[in-house]
Amino acid sequence: MFGNEFWVELLKYFDKIIGPAIFSTIRMVTATMIIASILGFGLAILLTLYGPQGLRPREKIYKVLDFIVNSIRSFPALILIVAISPITRMVVGTTIGEKAAILPLTLAATPFIARLIEDSFKEVDKQLIEAARSFGASDMQIIFRVMVKEAIPSLISITTLTAITYLAASTMAGAVGAGGLGAVALNYGYQSFNNTILYTSVFILFIMVQIIQGIGTWLYKKIV
Repeated sequence: MFGNEFWVELLKYFDKIIGPAIFSTIRMVTATMIIASILGFGLAILLTLYGPQGLRPREKIYKVLDFIVNSIRSFPALILIVAISPITRMVVGTTIGEKAAILPLTLAATPFIARLIEDSFKEVDKQLIEAARSFGASDMQIIFRVMVKEAIPSLISITTLTAITYLAASTMAGAVGAGGLGAVALNYGYQSFNNTILYTSVFILFIMVQIIQGIGTWLYKKIV
């Protein structure tokens, strides 16, 4: 199906261009997932505490948090990267490269994760929560010992979905100088009319998505 010229050209570009881009993409997505998961989980706890049906309802606080979450989620990742580029420059010192992409990707992923976790917490049986309250459990004990425990399968699905979503977002970020496989596919592939690099990058992204989904499905089945 592929002639010798294809493989010779592929090997020529892999070491210098495609290989480093793979690791750049992995670093971007991993850093984004770690930071956004921590921040998103914390934000989800606040939403769960202060929501209308929360453990400690506070309408004004919830409305502020809800507005922030909805506002950030309304921006596509690519637009957000461009919109906050002055902030990125102040924090990171540059708007180009994988480090510069991590900040806006994390900012976009945090409310995304928070809202999904909040929704998963809402699905927890209210009778379990009331039972925990009757035994004198604190709000934090209810969240960590009841809600989180019951929502673990959902949290695995959320993590899988988020990782795939922001893997895709990291490739779009390549269009504005983030680096990674997106930049390689666009700059060295599409714009240079090099189908070898273009389709190899696309195929690698496809494989990465399958790996993430496969790990997520395996973990879900193990838990359930």
